[in-house]
Amino acid sequence: MTVSILLFLPIVAAVIVALLKNGVAKHAALFFSVAQLVIALIFLSKFIPDASTQFRIDAPWIPKFGIYFSAGIDGISMILVLLTTLLVPIIILTTYQHEYNREGAFYGLILFMQAGLLVVFTALDGFLFYVGWEAALIPIYFICALWGGENRIRVTIKFFIYTFAGSLFMLVALIYLYLQSPAGTFDLHNFYTMSLDAKHQTWVFWAFFLAFAIKMPLFPLHTWQPDTYTEAPSGGTMMLSGIMLKMGIYGVIRWMIPNAPVGFFHFQTLVIILAVIGIVYASIIAFKQKDGKRLVAYSSIGHVGLIAAGILAWNIQGVQGAMIQMLNHGINVVGMFFIWDIIIRRTGTRDIDQLGGIAKVAPKFAIAFLIIVLGTVGLPLTNGFIGEFLLLKGVFTYGATHFGNLVISAIAGSTIILGAVYMLRMYKNVMQGQTNALTATFADIKGSEQLTLGIICALIIVIGVYPQPILHISEAAVTQLVNEISAKFTM
Repeated sequence: MTVSILLFLPIVAAVIVALLKNGVAKHAALFFSVAQLVIALIFLSKFIPDASTQFRIDAPWIPKFGIYFSAGIDGISMILVLLTTLLVPIIILTTYQHEYNREGAFYGLILFMQAGLLVVFTALDGFLFYVGWEAALIPIYFICALWGGENRIRVTIKFFIYTFAGSLFMLVALIYLYLQSPAGTFDLHNFYTMSLDAKHQTWVFWAFFLAFAIKMPLFPLHTWQPDTYTEAPSGGTMMLSGIMLKMGIYGVIRWMIPNAPVGFFHFQTLVIILAVIGIVYASIIAFKQKDGKRLVAYSSIGHVGLIAAGILAWNIQGVQGAMIQMLNHGINVVGMFFIWDIIIRRTGTRDIDQLGGIAKVAPKFAIAFLIIVLGTVGLPLTNGFIGEFLLLKGVFTYGATHFGNLVISAIAGSTIILGAVYMLRMYKNVMQGQTNALTATFADIKGSEQLTLGIICALIIVIGVYPQPILHISEAAVTQLVNEISAKFTM
């Protein structure tokens, strides 16, 4: 069994769903996405958690130009495959209370986007990686442009320009590596064996960095994100925040640092500083936000900044923390945006100051909201704790080599406290106090809402109590990659 079934099933499903009528399309999309999750779990059950690449497909595609349909799964990819196949059915479930024009097209685009994401997370050929990268961008552009908010056209164009420009930088880097390859291929592991000098590695590093930093996004390339998250339809926001931004994080681990280790080493402190500035900046802006959806958007920038800092520290603790935190962030941010989707549908507002007292009339909703908030701020025994612990350990391990870097690490860690303050304050203002005209008749969750939040809360608690199985999946692959690339830093 090869990874090809994971890559082609959502494409076939997208075509089928796109042809279905309203009322049927959402159920078909849910069925196909659950089937995709089952297949991923079968792969997981057969996966050997060592450093090898498994379930490979390596078929000629355009062999004249050294392009092969080459894909496979190792421990790093497996985490992202699980993230994608787990979150897509959850996201589809969150949309069950919405009515969409051209419903078949909406859900078909989500499934097509899933295919592109899975190609990115499993590709072992640079050309295939680029195709998956662009294939994931096209559907989210149309999802935001066709079903987004009032300012969707302006915001979506900005988003497209940013991400497409970044993609071009990445394409230049991939073509350059291909031209330097003695074997004349786009093969990832062939790229790893090349010995470019420091000057050329520096150019490759910055080309990749711009592409991946825009996608995550990192300061100062983040300005497309809050508006896009706010204007996108709920399902689109969750696809962007829960899964798509992980493309950039994954790209740093798999493509940027291993292909330009010396270039990365020369600018390591600078890019960590950019990540930490993003954490601080996003936390301060989130603290001042009155719009609940924008608060979560800025919170996401802060959390992703910490994940990036952990990776850029380039030690086993930091990268392992990033691996599990990518999964945890996806679960938590989808839950948080779904919470606000429910609030907006019930009250017609995102303004935190206009809400209050919801816990009195919707106790089930209040409990689910609280669990998601606690997971987001990393309370012990919730999923966010182990990821943040490992990330901070990785950042401080790096910072201990130099006093100035230690100060940067301390600043990164202190912002977690600020994050806890603004998230808990948001919960208090929305859920506690007295009800008003908007919240007095707030209906408690039931049906698909209760099922969706129940799944999310269960994942937050289970992963928080017993994270070891997730860490074990990626441990061997991360250890081998970090050690091999670290040995090249002083070339």
